[in-house]
Amino acid sequence: MIRLGTGPEDLARAAALLKAGRLVAFPTETVYGLGADASNHEAVAAIFRAKGRPADHPVIVHLPSAAAMAEWARDIPDAAWTLAGAFWPGPLTLVLRCAAHVDRIITGGQDTVGLRVPGNRVAQALLAGCGRALAAPSANRFGHVSPTTADHVIGEFGDEVAAVVDGGPCEVGVESTIVDLSGSTPLVLRPGMISVEAIGERLGVVPQIAAAREGARASGRLASHYAPASRLSLLPADGLTAQVARWRNQGLRIVVLGISAPGGDPNDIQLPARPEDYARALYASLRQADARVPDRIVAEMPPDEPSWAAVRDRLQRAASSAD
Repeated sequence: MIRLGTGPEDLARAAALLKAGRLVAFPTETVYGLGADASNHEAVAAIFRAKGRPADHPVIVHLPSAAAMAEWARDIPDAAWTLAGAFWPGPLTLVLRCAAHVDRIITGGQDTVGLRVPGNRVAQALLAGCGRALAAPSANRFGHVSPTTADHVIGEFGDEVAAVVDGGPCEVGVESTIVDLSGSTPLVLRPGMISVEAIGERLGVVPQIAAAREGARASGRLASHYAPASRLSLLPADGLTAQVARWRNQGLRIVVLGISAPGGDPNDIQLPARPEDYARALYASLRQADARVPDRIVAEMPPDEPSWAAVRDRLQRAASSAD
């Protein structure tokens, strides 16, 4: 895998690779995406092979502008233009009825497609240089912890991917909010840092939170996802210290991800108390803890408050494979 910078020559080289049907990882404001020309069936199929992604699991299409939404979707409701005007470029994905030409490999066989315009300047420059939309799920093996640096991507794929554009750490750190507008009622399929409340303010109606099997299939909705190799347990702050002490007394190697309740061991990791800062650090911290090969990673469960919804969702899914 070639590591490219963000200068004009490197971005032109990345764009050329994408136009030639190769896979190129690149930064967005959320996480690094594994990009392919969304109009090239074989290139998109290569994403699925590299990630080990199930064929019925759709990928999000990244657009250069909101105007391009009309090329990929049909019967676009006014709500979509309202939310695009408010939050694009940015960490919001809209699920809409797909246009007739959209390859069903992208949609996982559904008649809906997920679209977003990324807010990261490198991603925008790459989209402009390619002159086409990019399919770009997170640049990691399916179900694993998402990547927020170029080093994370290289560690996942090695030479299976042509190049990674190193744009530094991602600014947001967790995946986009997904809103399904393909039906009669707006549904939030995946929480993100754009809150349900903010979406409701723009639409004039609070969107519903989709149940597990409600709405279109979309990225990040499986019960187990974003998971480290080590077992992850979630504990409330008031019970964390005592439980960790019991496990350590049993001889278990524990790494704690704490907010208000640090674990007291040099290997433990203190995370920020603000949800925006915590989200930015979450995946890198999970990878750091996993690299220490513990018997168990223990994360202090953040507050059950709307501002923490995205972080809680990712932690719960990352921990579910251990339950």
